[in-house]
Amino acid sequence: MRDVFIVGVGMTRFAKHLDRTEKDLVAEAVRKSLQDSGINAQAVQSAVFSNSMWGYFGMQHCIKGQIALRPLGIMGISITNVENACASGATALHQAWLQVTSGLYDCVLAVGVEKLYNEDKAKTFLAYNAGVEVAEINSHFAALRKVFDALPLEIPEDLNNAEGAGKSRSAFMDVYAGGARWHMATHGTTQHQLAVIASKNHYHSSMNPYAQFQKEMSVEEILAARPVTYPLTVPMCAPVGDGAAAAIVCSKEFLAKLTAARPVKIRASVLGSGTDRPIEREDLNITARLSRQAYEIAGVGPEDIHVAEVHDATAFGELHQSESLGFCPLGQGGPFAESGATRLGGKIPINVSGGLESRGHPVGASGLGQIFELVTQLRHEAGPRQVEGCRLALAENGGGNLGFEEAAMGIHILERVKNG
Repeated sequence: MRDVFIVGVGMTRFAKHLDRTEKDLVAEAVRKSLQDSGINAQAVQSAVFSNSMWGYFGMQHCIKGQIALRPLGIMGISITNVENACASGATALHQAWLQVTSGLYDCVLAVGVEKLYNEDKAKTFLAYNAGVEVAEINSHFAALRKVFDALPLEIPEDLNNAEGAGKSRSAFMDVYAGGARWHMATHGTTQHQLAVIASKNHYHSSMNPYAQFQKEMSVEEILAARPVTYPLTVPMCAPVGDGAAAAIVCSKEFLAKLTAARPVKIRASVLGSGTDRPIEREDLNITARLSRQAYEIAGVGPEDIHVAEVHDATAFGELHQSESLGFCPLGQGGPFAESGATRLGGKIPINVSGGLESRGHPVGASGLGQIFELVTQLRHEAGPRQVEGCRLALAENGGGNLGFEEAAMGIHILERVKNG
């Protein structure tokens, strides 16, 4: 297997782009990644295109990448379309990495896009239901509620309304809320700790010009915000939005031909799926399993990671991932966040971009948005949100839900190249 390097990244601001098309957003992200790498479109030998909802909103169920990339002169080459719910972006990068590390190609583009914001909010919320087994959706959520409702946890009665799932909110907010309730009942996690995480991410995103939200919020403001479903309030949850992000990966041989590259090495790229583990077997959850693989491949441990972007569709998502990735013991994610360890300047800064909660979460682009942030960090070009001296970074991007965990997940470990 050959070494693989990221030599170009680009993204749009994640926001509500009612006046822009998927093709327009893709064009901006790809052109920026080409400019960043110092190559032209003709140097791209293969492309992997990530998207989940273009078919739902625009009926473009097929040949999405071919349609979006043709106006850029990227045609006649291999174009692979991938979909893995919210893990689609990481899946695209993994497939691009596979194509280069195998020796098949020397320069591959990974790009993801999503347009989710729609004036018909109910239609948007319903779209997320595709991330579970649609034919069994009622029995799936009934099984989850049976477990979560049996927890010895006092829940405000008016915040326990299951009827809103998929109508006034994404059904995935109920999945995350249920996981948070289980964690609260099992480990003593508090709503205040979730607010600390959300406040930290809104602070981080205030320094990120690509973020959907760029305003700080205090813990008190987050706790007082409109409830979604207990214990989550609106600022603890990723917003609906649009955007695109891209990365160009290449071989060492291709890299040698570039004159002004600032490469970042992919030390590990792992893609996996969920299992039917019992909820109490946290040590067997998909993140714990895949991160152990990634650490072994990269020859590092969680203690060696300097900065991480994790899939925080809610504040509880970040808490859960910080434990499962080994940054703190299982059950201690709340106190770990309260200690300041995950804040810029802390032991292991997490989601310095603002994360999905505040940078935004256009599903097909989110995983590559994480890569954009980490490449920027490892190049030491992140300005006021720079993690000082960072050399190793980790991205975790999960998607869909089956049983008690994500249906799909990609984990990447990236390394600053010494002369990069």
